[in-house]
Amino acid sequence: MSQVWEIFSEELYLTHHYYNLQIHLFVLMSNHFHMIASTPEANISTCMAYFMKNTSLRLTRAGNRINETFAGRHHKSILHSKYCYLNAYKYNYQNPVVARIVDRVEDYKYSTLAGLLGKSRLFIPVAEDHNLFPSVEITLSWLNTPSDPQKQEAVRWGLKRQFYKPKLCRSTRLPIMKENDLL
Repeated sequence: MSQVWEIFSEELYLTHHYYNLQIHLFVLMSNHFHMIASTPEANISTCMAYFMKNTSLRLTRAGNRINETFAGRHHKSILHSKYCYLNAYKYNYQNPVVARIVDRVEDYKYSTLAGLLGKSRLFIPVAEDHNLFPSVEITLSWLNTPSDPQKQEAVRWGLKRQFYKPKLCRSTRLPIMKENDLL
């Protein structure tokens, strides 16, 4: 996993510098990754094609593999409000906790959060984090507060759509999440 983290970090660094990809967060899991990024030049497809191709080639070589590294294209979702961004932010950083790999978000070393907090070396150029640094203690408390499983599922579902929109509860016709809800 350390070698894979290093490859992803280096390729994100290069993608940032070659294509101006603004990385807001990155979390590497054993079989997938999560990233929130923006592209001031509206070139997300170019950025991701470069990043995925080069990462795949390096992982294939490093592991003496012959099969594809990634099962398919990346999912992109436009986060059209601060509410959407904050839900994606918490959902992504909580992923290792939900997977029961660590007890606290800040303890997962394959995430930009650990690097921003000085718990691990961070080579990935992360855009300024306006959520974490006004109050690290309050933000970590919020990130470590367990999320309602229904809301978490609504966010997961919403992030698989081109324009983020959390899933509505079909049985009651009530929204699982309202516009001002946070995980």
